[in-house]
Amino acid sequence: MHEQIIHLHREAPAKPAEGQPCNGCGVCCALETCPAARLRFRQGQGLCPALHWSTDDRRYHCGLLVDPKKYLPWLPGLATSAAKRLLARWIAAGQGCDCDAEVQA
Repeated sequence: MHEQIIHLHREAPAKPAEGQPCNGCGVCCALETCPAARLRFRQGQGLCPALHWSTDDRRYHCGLLVDPKKYLPWLPGLATSAAKRLLARWIAAGQGCDCDAEVQA
């Protein structure tokens, strides 16, 4: 068993059970980067640089998905919508929690 300490916002929601809808807890993105972020940031482990805390929503969001131009400044404006769709598919947005990590407070 591999233990890792991650630090998340104190108001972040608790991690949902595997297979349940994503609630923006941030655990998966704090542990490792998704395939899209690995290409963009050249990093496989640790906190994803695009993990974004939303004070208004009191949850984490994927910065690559929410604001691709911030992280992909070379992206043409007309390609933003297509990039969001591709990134959503690539990170399986809306498909449910696929993180099997056990979280202790």
